[in-house]
Amino acid sequence: MTKQELFDSVKGTIIISCQATPGEPLYVKEKSIMYLMARAAKEAGAKMIRTSSKRDILDIKEETGLPVIGLIKREYPGYSGRITMTMREVDECMDALADIVSIDCTDTERGDGLTAPEFLKQVKEKYPNIIIMADCATLEEAVAAYEAGADLVGSTMNGYTAATAHCKGEPNYDLVKQMVATLPCPVIAEGRVHTPEQAKKMLEIGAWAVVVGGAITRPLEIANRFMDAIKK
Repeated sequence: MTKQELFDSVKGTIIISCQATPGEPLYVKEKSIMYLMARAAKEAGAKMIRTSSKRDILDIKEETGLPVIGLIKREYPGYSGRITMTMREVDECMDALADIVSIDCTDTERGDGLTAPEFLKQVKEKYPNIIIMADCATLEEAVAAYEAGADLVGSTMNGYTAATAHCKGEPNYDLVKQMVATLPCPVIAEGRVHTPEQAKKMLEIGAWAVVVGGAITRPLEIANRFMDAIKK
C-alpha cells in the first residue's frame, strides 16, 4: 500500500487508539491484551489502530492485519514529553513494522538539545521512507513539523503541554480548523473526543480522520467520567 493509499483508506473514519502503559488497569506485564481491544475495533469497522510499545504494534498487526500508527512512550530525564522522543523509540517502531510512526513535535524541552523539527530531520535522514505523524499542541508546532518532513499532523498534544494546559473540556475544534486551513497534509483530530457527536463534528470541519482512545479502550477513564457525573 502506498502512502496515499494508506491515507485514503482512513479518510473520514475513526482511528481507534488501543494503548495500556505501566500503571494502567489493562497493562499486563507478562502478555499484552491490547490485541483484543484491536480485534473489537476491527469488528466495529476501524481501518487503522494507534498503539504504543513494540509488542503491541507486533501483536495488533498480527491479530488484525490493519495498518498501525506506532509510538513508544518512555520517560527520560530532561525531556518533558514521552511519545517517541529519541531515535531508540523510532528504531523500535520501525523494527515492529509500524505503518506510521507518531512523534512528539511540541516545543517542550528535549534532553538532546534539539528542537522537534531538527529531530524530525534526523529521523527522515535515517529512514527516508518513514511516514511520520506529528503529535502537536499548537498550529505553529504543526506548521514547523510539516516543514521539517512530517507527513500528517495531529492535535494530539493540545491541553497536555504547559502552553496549552488551559485547553480542557471540549475538543479543540478551532485548532483543527486552523490546521486544516493552513496545511496541505492530512490533519488528524485527536484529544478529548469523548462522544460520537464530537467525532462527527471533527470530520465535518475538515479533519482527515479522528483518533478516539480513552472513550473506547480505557475503562478506568470511562468509569471515572460516569462517577464524576453522578457526584456532580
